[in-house]
Amino acid sequence: MEKQVKVLLCEDDENLGMLLREYLQAKGFNTDLMPDGEAGLKAFSKEKYDICVLDVMMPKKDGFSLAQDIRATNSDVPIIFLTAKTLQEDKNEGFRLGADDYLSKPFSMEELVYRIEAILRRVKGKKAKEVSIYNIGKFVFDTQKQILSITGHDIKLTTKESELLSLLAANTNNILERNYALKTIWIDDNYFNARSMDVYITKLRKHLKEDPAVGIINIHGKGYKLITPDTENKD
Repeated sequence: MEKQVKVLLCEDDENLGMLLREYLQAKGFNTDLMPDGEAGLKAFSKEKYDICVLDVMMPKKDGFSLAQDIRATNSDVPIIFLTAKTLQEDKNEGFRLGADDYLSKPFSMEELVYRIEAILRRVKGKKAKEVSIYNIGKFVFDTQKQILSITGHDIKLTTKESELLSLLAANTNNILERNYALKTIWIDDNYFNARSMDVYITKLRKHLKEDPAVGIINIHGKGYKLITPDTENKD
């Protein structure tokens, strides 16, 4: 059974927000409705969403500011802006912040669903073409076979080790945000899952010891970073 798509909907117009949420849920989307940008950011920090639909003009934190905060922790989640603004400069600002689409009010709820579905199809296609082989210093990491190799020595990784190393390798020399990793692999960022991830980080460090140029470092209060001199990877 295919996992239900989870949508973060931020809309300060109570009537419109409720109508949109009911329509999206009727179409099979698991939808959380938030009345302002601050509530939206709080929800995003606690849940793992497949797509965000953000009104631009909201109290406490507008849609553009919320999108910036979302992009600071997750550069991949799709974002659609809803706005009454029609100025090209506003649309340009939205796309500059990483919007995947832009709908001007008034709009058809059916059109919103079509656009969400189109974006999710593109994301699914992109994931299917993700990197399967990573070069990590002197190591070769085969994500499909879950094997980490160095000078003829193969290390068979567990599924969790492989998933975590894949996220780290995809963000080589950049911060892998702790909560994002937990939600992506363990679904929930509770205390016990966090401790479990720490155990797997320790295991991966042991596996990577054979190349002194490679390491996983803690970024206090943020997450982890895979350090490697080799960032060239293959599809």
